[in-house]
Amino acid sequence: MTKGQGFGFGLGKMKELTEAFKKAQQVQAGAKQLQDELEQMEIEGQSDDGLVKVVLSGNQEPRRVEIDPQAIEQGAQALSEQVTTAMKDAYEKSTATMRERMEELTSGLNLPGL
Repeated sequence: MTKGQGFGFGLGKMKELTEAFKKAQQVQAGAKQLQDELEQMEIEGQSDDGLVKVVLSGNQEPRRVEIDPQAIEQGAQALSEQVTTAMKDAYEKSTATMRERMEELTSGLNLPGL
């Protein structure tokens, strides 16, 4: 080991490491805030004809299902299909919202896998 070089970390490497820790702390704080915001969101999906609506929180927790009486008149099988379509719509919107918000949170950080 050469005198003054420590364990192979120069001042530049220490600065990079410090910056990485700061960014990690920012992401952690942002992730907590994002989780809170997603919990408060309501994302609505609906059947093709709009007679059935499913509402999820931003983190995909079921909130409620709204069924128009006309949907009930169409019978159990049709109602089941409408509920499924509305659930899928709400899920896709919720997933897209989560993805967009995470991209905003991590933009410029070059994190692998995000």
